[in-house]
Amino acid sequence: QVQLVESGGGLVQAGGSLRLSCADSGRTFGSAAMGWFRQAPGKEREFVAAISWSGTTNYVDSVRGRFAISRDNAKNTLWLQMNNLKPEDTAVYYCAATLRSGAFYSRTHAYDYDDWGQGTQVTVTS
Repeated sequence: QVQLVESGGGLVQAGGSLRLSCADSGRTFGSAAMGWFRQAPGKEREFVAAISWSGTTNYVDSVRGRFAISRDNAKNTLWLQMNNLKPEDTAVYYCAATLRSGAFYSRTHAYDYDDWGQGTQVTVTS
């Protein structure tokens, strides 16, 4: 069974940086497509970034060039490096995993993923 645990959230001023981590205790991390989503109060869960098992990446336009998703399959760990943070980046950030086959670049919806972490809060002040 996959268990995802996020860490690294916090309070940061606009323009600052944070690095989120997601540790996977399961055995299938190296085969899974992984994603980061976020959810702000009163809003739907939003796709942020995804990475295939082989390292192909995809980003929502609002974070492209500021955020970087990466993974280490040997350490069963996923990261999201967030630079030049903006107040509108404030949200609970979730990591997600799926072993389902399919077109990688279409996996931008919550229903494309099967396993989720508990979330970590990111707050960006102006």
